[in-house]
Amino acid sequence: MPALIQAFLDDASSTYTYVIYEHDGSRCAIVDSVLDYHPASGRTATTQADRVIAFVREHQLQTQWLLETHAHADHLSAAPYLRRELGGKIAIGQAISQVQDVFKSLFNLEPAFRSDGSQFDHLFAPDEVFAIGNLKAKALHVPGHTPADMAYLIDDELILVGDTLFMPDVGTARCDFPGGNANQLFASMHTLLAFPADTRLYVCHDYPPAGRTSQCMTTVGEQRNSNIHVHDGIDEAAFVEMRTQRDEGLCMPTLMLPAIQVNVRAGNLPPAENNDVVYLKIPLNQF
Repeated sequence: MPALIQAFLDDASSTYTYVIYEHDGSRCAIVDSVLDYHPASGRTATTQADRVIAFVREHQLQTQWLLETHAHADHLSAAPYLRRELGGKIAIGQAISQVQDVFKSLFNLEPAFRSDGSQFDHLFAPDEVFAIGNLKAKALHVPGHTPADMAYLIDDELILVGDTLFMPDVGTARCDFPGGNANQLFASMHTLLAFPADTRLYVCHDYPPAGRTSQCMTTVGEQRNSNIHVHDGIDEAAFVEMRTQRDEGLCMPTLMLPAIQVNVRAGNLPPAENNDVVYLKIPLNQF
């Protein structure tokens, strides 16, 4: 049976969470979950994650994987909460250790924090083949936005592209975060665009222009024909020049500082201090 996919949009961060499964009662994977975070109050909530839980339980799905496409800078991951409620393994690409190294230093994380990816249940090697029930899947390493970005190919018919490509009228992901590289992103996008034209691509975010509602799915053919940053005919030099100039004018994501220090921990919060309160750090004048 073809893979089924259900999308959930978090309006606050413009993030899509996906549930991939075969049929009611089958195993499933949950991709790029969202923990609600209110920066003004420092409070978390599980409203978005509970929508996913309700769907999984309604369809009697068995959660096998909690997949992250990368350590997100725009939302906190709800993967640990989902694992407690539904089970499953939290997984990301092996290169997460490079990201952890950078941010362990920036946030001066506790000495016990290990930058070896051990906070995650599984680290995918590039092109590692795995299964979601009877669905075959492959973890594709697509660095550029960050060193650790992954895309997930499901049954050779759809790809969850994370923060590489956006909808054609939005373009591509920024490359100015630590470890980002526009040349690598160009190569990674062309890895994805080499798939057959009818391959479905599911984006992690959509930032629709005025007059269009948010969408989550496009195709390889549509991207090659009309992506405003990387359509056929755009060479690497032109892309890198455009991406570099564009990134210089972008503001930092609102939740980057709280999100990154949680997401490099596989979505776990930092350890509580001696007053039993958990704190997030804000490094001053570093960006």
